[in-house]
Order: sequence, then structure tokens, then C-alpha cells
Amino acid sequence: MRGAHAVTLAVLASTSLTFAQNDLPTFRADGASAFVWGDDNYSSAVSSSIHDPVTGNVIHKLSHAGIEVSSQAGFESIGYGAAGELLSFTTTIANNTESELSVRRGGASIDGHVAFPLSVVPTNKGLRKRERTQAWELIKMTCFLSGFLAHENYFSPNDSSRVFTIPPKSGLKVSFVTQDPRKYPFRCSTDGCYPTGTVRFYVTINTTDYVFIWLGRSSVNCGK
Repeated sequence: MRGAHAVTLAVLASTSLTFAQNDLPTFRADGASAFVWGDDNYSSAVSSSIHDPVTGNVIHKLSHAGIEVSSQAGFESIGYGAAGELLSFTTTIANNTESELSVRRGGASIDGHVAFPLSVVPTNKGLRKRERTQAWELIKMTCFLSGFLAHENYFSPNDSSRVFTIPPKSGLKVSFVTQDPRKYPFRCSTDGCYPTGTVRFYVTINTTDYVFIWLGRSSVNCGK
């Protein structure tokens, strides 16, 4: 990759995922270029963090060659009598270049466990019974209802071949939701309950993975 140091994802210990013929993500063992938030010494990308002026939430940023990617991590309890939690990632990509960008599916892992994207749908009306049991309605997830996640663009296995396109001098906001695969993902204190461990999320822009690393405690409770 010109102007950047290639970082192998195998070295990043389960940061990136790829999709096999059955469309389920598996770890990728071959090398691919990546920019990892916080690892500026090993790439030409620049990492930074800011606080949202309205909410105070932490936003991680990765910038390189006119492309700026900003990401936030959030969570909510599944509710409806079910145990577990949902992890959410909202990502804004600003294309300040003169070329069109292609944004492909994102992926996540929690403490080394692969976290599959949920089958998000606007509504399950019109779906067959089996499809309804596997679908997650957007209108029933608090992180969407609160505005933390964008309704318009989101990654889902239902759109496995979909690629988002960003024209020059414009931007895109895209959402990713997954279920925490661990049995005991929460830790509670007087400050509230938050996910434990380390969360990795990436989004692929053209052929490069932009990787963000979060401590569970720094995630936003968008399910309040």
C-alpha cells in the first residue's frame, strides 16, 4: 500500500474478519493493510480522541490521506426477559479526497471472541416465521431509537454483498450491532453496569481496515 506501512491482521490478534461462502465471519490469517487506533508509530495514520460537545461521549478518530473515520461504541441490555447485551458501533467516514470511496462490511471481536453482525431489519412484517425468529427489528432497539445509531445505513448479513459508496467531498454514517458472545459480559458497581474486557471494531474502506479498540467501561450506555 503506497504511503502506509502494511500491518498484518494476524499480528493484531483477532482484529479483522472475513466472510466465507456461508457468509459467516471467520478470522483471517493472511496479511491485509490496516490502521489501528493508538498504533501511530507503526503506520502513517493519525489517532486522536475528542469528546462529543453535546453528550460528552468519547469519539475515537483515525485520519489518513484525506480520509477521516470517527467511531463510538455503545451498549444496551437485550431486555424482553432475555439475558445478555447488544454492542453497538456508530462510525462516520469523511471523504475529503477527490476520489470515490467504497465502504464494506465491518466486524467486531470481544476479548478474542468473534461477534457476528445481527440480522437487522426495519420491521419483521412480511417475513416468514423462521426469518422473524432470526431478525432484530430496528424499531425495538434502544440505541437506534435514542439516535445513537443511524437508521439509514447499517451492516447486516441480509445485505451481505452491499457496499456503501461515498462520493468525493462528502460523508457517510453507518451502524453495526452485535450480541456479546460471552456468558458474563457485565460488571456492576455504584457507577452502573458496563461491559467488561476489550472490544475491537473495524470497518473496511477500499482495501484498508480501520480498527478501533475500546475498553468496555468506555462504551456509551445508549440503552438508557
